[in-house]
Amino acid sequence: MLGINELWLFILSGLLLNVTPGPDTAYIIGRSIQLGWRGGAAAALGICSGCLVHVFGAAIGLSALLMTSAAAFTVLKLVGAAYLVFTGLQMLLSRAAPIAEAAVQEGTVSLRRVFWQGALTNVLNPKVALFFLAFLPQFVAADSPHKTAAFLALGLIFIFNGTLWCLGVAAFASKAASRIRHSQRVIAWINRVLGGMFIYLGIRVAMLQTR
Repeated sequence: MLGINELWLFILSGLLLNVTPGPDTAYIIGRSIQLGWRGGAAAALGICSGCLVHVFGAAIGLSALLMTSAAAFTVLKLVGAAYLVFTGLQMLLSRAAPIAEAAVQEGTVSLRRVFWQGALTNVLNPKVALFFLAFLPQFVAADSPHKTAAFLALGLIFIFNGTLWCLGVAAFASKAASRIRHSQRVIAWINRVLGGMFIYLGIRVAMLQTR
């Protein structure tokens, strides 16, 4: 259907890629410890929404533009790197909220911010765009007349499975961390770890090459 080859192998490969620990997993775990299940779920949904942008990008050729145009790649790379470093510095310089404020942090505004941080981290990372461009075509027949639909179908399958996994990670992390979540000292260290992670990712993104 749609010229998709070896769908079972694609699903298996996607599951293995999703369960491999990485920066996204670390971000979800960190937010789950900070804000509980809702914070982790917001981070997971934000990250998966960012992936959705790249799937549509791959389907309509924007990812191909990033691969062939050094200027477009460089612009997105620098914007993404700047955002990541800025977010990291904000978290490093933030202070742990008192316990009374911790409950407030679980409100809509805080969760919205967590969601958009996760989404923008993926959207502004050209490495994710290039990943989808390199991964998805392996399972689409070269002579398929429905390549765009095939890209979208495969991308949505990948994101659906990834979302389930990320939500599971958030649930497990929030439950395991329920006892330490209310410690101001622990929250301060989590902010430092997450901030350092964002800065590291920003540096890595800035050093990405088109080849």
